[in-house]
Amino acid sequence: MEDNKDLRIRSKVISESANRVPNRSMLRAVGFEDEDFKKPMVGVASTWTEVTPCNIHIDRLAREAKSGASESGAAPLIFNTITVSDGIAMGHEGMSYSLPSREIIADSIEAVTGAERFDGFVAIGGCDKTTPGCMISIGRLNLPSVYIYGGTIQPGKLNGQDIDIVSSFEAVGQYQQGTINEEELHQVECNACPGAGACGGMYTANTMAAAVEALGMSIPGSSSTPAIYDYKEEECRQAGAMVIDLLKKEIYPRDIMTKKAFENAITVVMALGGSTNAFLHLLAIARSADVELTYDDFERVRKNVPHIADLKPSGKYVMQDLYMAGGVPAVMKMLLKEGLLHGDCLTVTGKTLAENLAEAPDLKEGQDIIKPLSQPIKPNGPLVVLKGNLAPEGAVAKMSGQKISRFEGPAKVYDSEAEATTAIEGDEIQEGDVLVIRNVGPKGGPGMPEMLSITAMIVGRGLGGKVALITDGRFSGGSHGFVIGHLAPEAAAGGPISLLQTGDKITIDSETQEINFDVTSEELDKRARTQEPFQPRHTTGALAKYAKLVSSSAKGAITDENLF
Repeated sequence: MEDNKDLRIRSKVISESANRVPNRSMLRAVGFEDEDFKKPMVGVASTWTEVTPCNIHIDRLAREAKSGASESGAAPLIFNTITVSDGIAMGHEGMSYSLPSREIIADSIEAVTGAERFDGFVAIGGCDKTTPGCMISIGRLNLPSVYIYGGTIQPGKLNGQDIDIVSSFEAVGQYQQGTINEEELHQVECNACPGAGACGGMYTANTMAAAVEALGMSIPGSSSTPAIYDYKEEECRQAGAMVIDLLKKEIYPRDIMTKKAFENAITVVMALGGSTNAFLHLLAIARSADVELTYDDFERVRKNVPHIADLKPSGKYVMQDLYMAGGVPAVMKMLLKEGLLHGDCLTVTGKTLAENLAEAPDLKEGQDIIKPLSQPIKPNGPLVVLKGNLAPEGAVAKMSGQKISRFEGPAKVYDSEAEATTAIEGDEIQEGDVLVIRNVGPKGGPGMPEMLSITAMIVGRGLGGKVALITDGRFSGGSHGFVIGHLAPEAAAGGPISLLQTGDKITIDSETQEINFDVTSEELDKRARTQEPFQPRHTTGALAKYAKLVSSSAKGAITDENLF
């Protein structure tokens, strides 16, 4: 490609013509000079905020990305979008805003990039919804773009042991059970999160960062570089420069985000034992890139991919440990050698995935985080789609760390997380029960709140694996136990879960991949006739708009499914 090619694929509408003098006057006020109008305009979408450690350092990273773009011949500008802290929103009404924030992030990046006529952009995320929000905007806009993850937090230390945010949630259950005292609980609170970076296990933030790297949309290795490491700044400089290279080579996100690339992302998520939220987010990102992706694709890939990572929440290690052992590229290199990845997929480096991985290190000798493919933790992926008369569209279970594959028991039904919390605190939930929390789906929650507080209380009380939990809501990547979420259709949309009653027998079988309840069709018809229609919890504002527009969780809980 010739060096003198005009890379102003959209910004030319501003940087030329006498009619655009007012537009350029505004840009001169923020630092543009004559020569800048001859350069491509590159946006840097920053999710910096002080509301969460996941993103507290991203202002610095955005400036590095801006420097990288400027040094490569661009006229870059930083702009911000929002972040909701899942860890702080968890367990109360604030969690209803978490999943909707994904759409707000995507919409806001699209709005600024579209209005300012950027020719390409870098997006930098941290906390759970920022990665998929950034990626949805990248898919929609289809401009030369690179995603960079702000990085994982270091583990906290207490009494010589590693702890993290999930330790805090589980400590609450231990305190309620009387196994730790108030001072011990306070010590967990004070030591779980030592500084900047997203939650350290293979929870949602790290899951989605790894998925995006496998998708080919981020710098190789960047998904596992810890937040506080100096090299994270170098990755951001590289990303800024890379956008210019993509412009020169005319490589667009939809050239990279193909069906095979999404299969690579699913493969890495399954191998690492990632968060169930990957279903929601990969479905939504695929939709934004006009790629058809369904639960069937997840299942098809899952059956061929072993679970090989001993990572929290069901395992022992955290993302920083994986980084020290060789990182996500070393894992992908191993998967590629076994023919489990599509090596011919294009990436933001301009090279194929196989070409990138040829330069990646092998896993370090003696490491115990990633098991050999011949001796996996589970022979196939632990994120399982279940279907049955309780979830005709599907439900999602995370079976990593589970010794049992089948659970049968009576339902204990609650119409909110708060009611279920009170029930657990009052010892209403006993071994053998199936705890049901409904009306917390995408429309019902609204916003499909995560149940980490609930699952942590169950584990903290010693009931992990001894009770099952099903919900039309979802789970944090930090949740573990016999838990099944994303039941669809949800209760608020009239799904079968809305007809459940306490005492109904529920059977969950991850081997046959079924989730059913034992109630006659005559009885269900009777219940349906007397059932009151669901009443939205919000009639104005962001949550009301979201509840009105949002699709089923089986389609990624997107808000542009049925606009016309």
